[in-house]
Amino acid sequence: QVQLQESGPGLVKPSQTLSLTCTVSGGSITYYYWSWIRQPPGKGLEWMGAIAYSGSTDYSPSLKSRTSISRDTSKNQFTLQLSSVTPEDTAVYYCARDITGWGTDGYDYWGQGTQVTVSS
Repeated sequence: QVQLQESGPGLVKPSQTLSLTCTVSGGSITYYYWSWIRQPPGKGLEWMGAIAYSGSTDYSPSLKSRTSISRDTSKNQFTLQLSSVTPEDTAVYYCARDITGWGTDGYDYWGQGTQVTVSS
């Protein structure tokens, strides 16, 4: 059974960098694709980007300039960094495994999600 757990601060100030880590157990991040997805209040899910089994990355065009995803295979973790945050980045952030490709909705396992609020 694969499990994913997001961790990171729940409150970030505007203009700062949001940093979240997803810790994976029961499966290696050197297989498949590992995505970050968010859901702002009252809105739908938004794919932010992913890191592949190879370590290569892909990002949503709308967020590409502010987003970076990296990984630590020794800890079986991958990390999201979103820079220059604004209150519009307030959302529940999820990590998920995609077994079919880059943000292709082939998600079979999800983290429980973590609320991040951007506010001064």
